Amino acid sequence: MSGGAEKLIFPEKRCIMETRTMTKKENFLLEHNKLSPLNLQATMLLLSRFKIEKPLLFKDNNWSIDKLRRPFILWLTSSPSGEKR
Repeated sequence: MSGGAEKLIFPEKRCIMETRTMTKKENFLLEHNKLSPLNLQATMLLLSRFKIEKPLLFKDNNWSIDKLRRPFILWLTSSPSGEKR
């Protein structure tokens, strides 16, 4: 089946394929923010700063939610209020 016909018959696959085009960092951000209260919401800028400050966590340049979410929250909450924002 060609890609175009597959999109017409299985539109839900199209959504899955489009999601996969997001970067691992964007996926991490979406998942983290979905699971977090407002006071722990992140931005791409915060994620970039976290990566710079914690380079040993990124040896493989992977943004695994399972591996990084807890260290990210600890990093985010370890500084005085608002310093990282």
